[in-house]
Amino acid sequence: MSGRTPRTYWAAGTAVLLALLFAAAATVAAANGDPGAPPRTAAPATPGLHSPDAGFARDMAVHHQQAVEMSFIVRDRTQDEAVRTLAFDIANTQANQRGMLLGWLDLWGLPKVVADEPPMSWMGASGGQGGHGDHAEHGAARPGALMPGMATKEELALLGSAEGRDAEVLFLQLMTDHHKGGVAMAEGCAQQCVTPVERALAQGMVDAQRSELTLMADMLGKRGAAPRG
Repeated sequence: MSGRTPRTYWAAGTAVLLALLFAAAATVAAANGDPGAPPRTAAPATPGLHSPDAGFARDMAVHHQQAVEMSFIVRDRTQDEAVRTLAFDIANTQANQRGMLLGWLDLWGLPKVVADEPPMSWMGASGGQGGHGDHAEHGAARPGALMPGMATKEELALLGSAEGRDAEVLFLQLMTDHHKGGVAMAEGCAQQCVTPVERALAQGMVDAQRSELTLMADMLGKRGAAPRG
């Protein structure tokens, strides 16, 4: 597998980590009266229940969970080193990012599930802290799928029963669809979320998953297949 994918993950992860460390260091320095610390400013408002920040954290946590599930499934259905390595990278990266998203919800004192909130409704919210907002058009989810790009239960079952090349091709096609949906959602947060570290994480997702889309198209081509229409 091309080495660019792990490097992309490290770059995105490092950017977020540095942002978090800088914010923490600045906070401690200010609290200790460090003259070199940036001037104190009012703490940013905690994101609202239906804000883009909270909605993205909830929806992307669910989206990532399925990517992790598919990656673990294909790991046991093929011995191809390139596919298994890609699956490991996706599972490891998205599990870690999911933990960050859920951790922010805990930090904000917000629930991880809101019963009356349609998936991705936050992408139509106004002003970052508003109410439900109108559900913008972001491509309809296929019947049986929770969000655009996500696989159905039937597709997951098919992946779990496939072997060898068939499993590799189906995984790459399903993950290609999954990444396209994830990129659209992450772009929404990069534009609308007001929490700097969350925007940075979202942009890192966009960059990494776009790189992987190119990689997976190449891997499908080598197997005589192509992404689904």
